[in-house]
Amino acid sequence: MEPSAAASTGLAVAVLSSIVNGSTFVLQRKGILRAESRGTSYLTELIWWIGTLGMGLGQIGNFLAYNTAPAALVTPLGALGVPFGSLLASYMLQEKLNLLGKLGCLLNCAGSVVLLIHAPKTDNITSREQLEEKLLDPVFLGYICIVLALLILLIFWIAPSHGSTNIIVYIGICSLLGTFTVPSSKGIGLATQDAFSNNPASQRALGLSIILLTTLLCSILLQFIYINKALSCFDSSLFGAIYYVFFTVFVILSSGILFQEWRDVSFVDFLGMLCGFITVSVGIILLQVFKGLAISVTDLRSHFKET
Repeated sequence: MEPSAAASTGLAVAVLSSIVNGSTFVLQRKGILRAESRGTSYLTELIWWIGTLGMGLGQIGNFLAYNTAPAALVTPLGALGVPFGSLLASYMLQEKLNLLGKLGCLLNCAGSVVLLIHAPKTDNITSREQLEEKLLDPVFLGYICIVLALLILLIFWIAPSHGSTNIIVYIGICSLLGTFTVPSSKGIGLATQDAFSNNPASQRALGLSIILLTTLLCSILLQFIYINKALSCFDSSLFGAIYYVFFTVFVILSSGILFQEWRDVSFVDFLGMLCGFITVSVGIILLQVFKGLAISVTDLRSHFKET
């Protein structure tokens, strides 16, 4: 498949996955709340299982997208799931969506388009040999050590005492795990190209594939656990919005260090992506921070008539 065609396929899959992922938090939150009202476990709720199945499908879609397009192109598209999840939450969970929230949804979509226009369209690492070289790079190894230290601190010391009262704790854990999820997804796609071929390096490639697959499954499982812990304590739309910002930052940072997708990006494109990300972040702030304000078009009309 040509690079441009592969990027287009990855783009389409990423859009679909972001919409699916945007709905999973709402469905799981609905199942958790329904189980709490009945005094039962959320594992007995069908709607929670539908959300969980959707999360699995979304992860598969992300895996395919990350293997056909640069991470810097795929990851920002998660913003499309934020307004979709907020609209669904306003219907299923009666979470408020005022005028500012609707403007935030519009800014999310606009910012995503800007990100797509300026994101890198091709990968700089296209073989297993290049992947192995980058995985052993001292800068990347140092970054991974810092991430592991932060995860140990959050999981074993901070989360037990502050996780249920501070949403950033669970979001931090899930976002830091994205440091392993996305590079592992792309790495598996590169390593398996040689793993089942008849060449001397096939065994080495198979071993690398198994290591990356184990890392991917462990990170997804831990994300699943802490996402459900967060949804049992906080609004799904609030979690999804803040999670997007943190997850995007850590994934782009880790992918940039490992795959060096930013090496050939011009200053104009870098500035465009920065503006797009800021636009999305402002949209998320409007969507979530001011969700408690009762502002509507009718209120604005009344205000302008008085003035």
